[in-house]
Amino acid sequence: MIRAIRASKTAAEERAVVRRECAAIRTAISERGQEGLRHRNMAKLMFIHMLGYPTHFGQMECLKLIAAAGYPEKRIGYLGLMLLLDERQEVLMLVTNSLKQDLNHSSPFIVGLALCALGNICSAEMARDLAPEVEKLLRSRDVNTKKKAALCSVRIVRKVPDLAENFICLAASLLKEKHHGVLISAVQLCTELCKASKDALEYLRKVATKTESNKNAGNAILYECVETIMGIEATSGLRVLAINILGRFLSNRDNNIRYVALNILMRAITVDTQAVQRHRVTILECVKDADASIRKRALELVFLLVNDTNVKPLTKELVDYLDVADPDFKEDLTAKICSITEKFSQEKLWYLDQMFKVLSLAGNHVKDDVWHALIVVISNASELQGYAVRSLYMALRAYSEQGSLLRVAVWCIGEYGEMLVNNLGMLEAEPPITVTESDAVDAVELGFNCYSADVTTRSMCLVALLKLSSRFPSMSESSLLERMPVLDEAAYLVKRASATQATIPSYKPASGVTPGDLKIPNGVAKPAAAPLVDLLDLSSDDAPVTSTSATPNDFLQDLLGIGGTNLSTAGAPSASTDILMDLLSIGSSPSQNGLLDSSSPAQAEKKPFSAVPQVVSLVPEPMDLLGSLSSSASSSGTKSSTIVPQAADLLDGLSASTSVSGIDDACPSITAFQSATLKIVFDLRKQLGKPQETTIHATFTNLTSTTYTDFIFQAAVPKFIQLRLDPASGNVVPASGKGSVTQGFSVTNNQHGQKPLAMRIRMSYKVNGEDRLEQGQVSNFPPGL
Repeated sequence: MIRAIRASKTAAEERAVVRRECAAIRTAISERGQEGLRHRNMAKLMFIHMLGYPTHFGQMECLKLIAAAGYPEKRIGYLGLMLLLDERQEVLMLVTNSLKQDLNHSSPFIVGLALCALGNICSAEMARDLAPEVEKLLRSRDVNTKKKAALCSVRIVRKVPDLAENFICLAASLLKEKHHGVLISAVQLCTELCKASKDALEYLRKVATKTESNKNAGNAILYECVETIMGIEATSGLRVLAINILGRFLSNRDNNIRYVALNILMRAITVDTQAVQRHRVTILECVKDADASIRKRALELVFLLVNDTNVKPLTKELVDYLDVADPDFKEDLTAKICSITEKFSQEKLWYLDQMFKVLSLAGNHVKDDVWHALIVVISNASELQGYAVRSLYMALRAYSEQGSLLRVAVWCIGEYGEMLVNNLGMLEAEPPITVTESDAVDAVELGFNCYSADVTTRSMCLVALLKLSSRFPSMSESSLLERMPVLDEAAYLVKRASATQATIPSYKPASGVTPGDLKIPNGVAKPAAAPLVDLLDLSSDDAPVTSTSATPNDFLQDLLGIGGTNLSTAGAPSASTDILMDLLSIGSSPSQNGLLDSSSPAQAEKKPFSAVPQVVSLVPEPMDLLGSLSSSASSSGTKSSTIVPQAADLLDGLSASTSVSGIDDACPSITAFQSATLKIVFDLRKQLGKPQETTIHATFTNLTSTTYTDFIFQAAVPKFIQLRLDPASGNVVPASGKGSVTQGFSVTNNQHGQKPLAMRIRMSYKVNGEDRLEQGQVSNFPPGL
């Protein structure tokens, strides 16, 4: 039958086999077939029952097998009884007499079958009828019979607790046995008797109250008493006693005892919360413990203790401790405080106060979703928006180093800046504060200065400044724009190239320095004829343009959309160059950068072109804003005719052929790397007055007959050297030296004169889709770099 069922490929085939077998078993039962096959038919029926098919028609056959004299029939009969019947069925009452006879049988195997069945399906009526026979078997000499009788007694005591007194003495005698099986069964029986007997609980109370905790042995006994009380679900009075013992454990000096007590209290709080609440002060002291494991476990317990009635005092205690907590513990503590505040906040004002305190004390440990939710609450609470922005502004002045606090404060200042300045939405007990529009902008500007590397903070500060430009009409737009951070295109391209090529980890540019070591001042003085605000004012497109002569300088003015200006002598810097420098955000005019010595007019007269070429030489190559424009004008001529072509060269991306004497100190070229497949040549240049800086122009040549694609150049330098890479001219190196790829970069040797320049390089590319990698070390730099 089993083989046929397992061979069935579909459920329909299996059902057909089961129906056929069930019909055969019914026929055998009704016709009273061969006696030797009755237990086999019952075994088939139990297998069918385990497959989930109905087998109720075989229940009476089980009773007949139990009443049989042979052991095989009884074994299958009792097994079927435990599988096919349960204590709720009335048919079970018919087997009580057979069980009583088998419990008094001379064979220990048959006695074991009866005890096993009674221990699994015993009902209350059967327990009362058969308890005397089980008591007799507890005194048997056979250890297996004793073990099964003890387990059967556990079932009887659970069904009829009044019978527990009959088994107390017998259970005590079983504890003296040497057989492990009997001992384990006796312990189970004793545990069940303790649950049912009031006398046993009284013994536990006496042990728990009279045992001293001065020594470790006494603490061990008390611990076992507490475990027993909590395990047997004793009365409330006994549970309170056990929890009080745990409260004494929390005051113990031994960390192990305190940790064990916290673990048990974690389980006890689900049973008796009020009893655990009485030890709230002691548990809070454990949160401040020096041991990290005890702190974390106590914090979890405090979190479970919080409810609507005690949330405010518990939160106050945790927030007060947050100021002095260890940095390693602040993250967990902050997370729990935020969860408690969000879960049990009954008033929005109390919620805001607690969150502002957490942001002020541990803002760097607050997760993003927490301060995001706080912003949502502030935006929905219109009556508290003024109070929120004032509170955040005051907190920001005292705790500006907390990142999450700054983000929330900047958002609120940008959104509710007029409420901050005008003291709108004041609460009854809130004192007024004096904040000017400039103070509010200063608070936003603080984000740029303190968190220049955080993109999220910088973007929020920029958005806040844009909002304040419309909320503070009295402040000119130029004053707000001057506070914005300046990022020229060259710095952006360098950062993007560094990110894509995953290059030098040691590259940490100093604040306020861009490629070429140009300092970028905010708020550069501008000529009155063409203020910077006109460049950003869309309404200026409709303004009439002043009619001037069509000179090359006017062409540049028209190209940029700026009002016409007149060029004077080369001794004074041109207005167009100054405006162009502001547009590109690369610094001030030549005279402001100190490139032209205004104190020596004679020298300036001898070299009329020195001012503009100096500016041109400092602008990086990647700054190709208008690369389609090219200048073919000659570099010689009158003063007024030379400045404009140089400005056009600036827009043309600085062609490599431009050379100016007195600026760059050329060094000999070196072959930095050469293999059978690739050659790299470095052209070195140094700037006068800056011996520690070297500008390098690298040329990559393919020596094979196959084109290289996805070419990437990477370099690494020691910590005392700073490296700034510019983007490469391309990522495809032509074959057979028919073309090359160039890339510029600059290095700064901070220990110039003490240590020579050193560099490791790596080139990765693809040849017919296969990745190739070459690397080497450049150690042939000329001395003095």
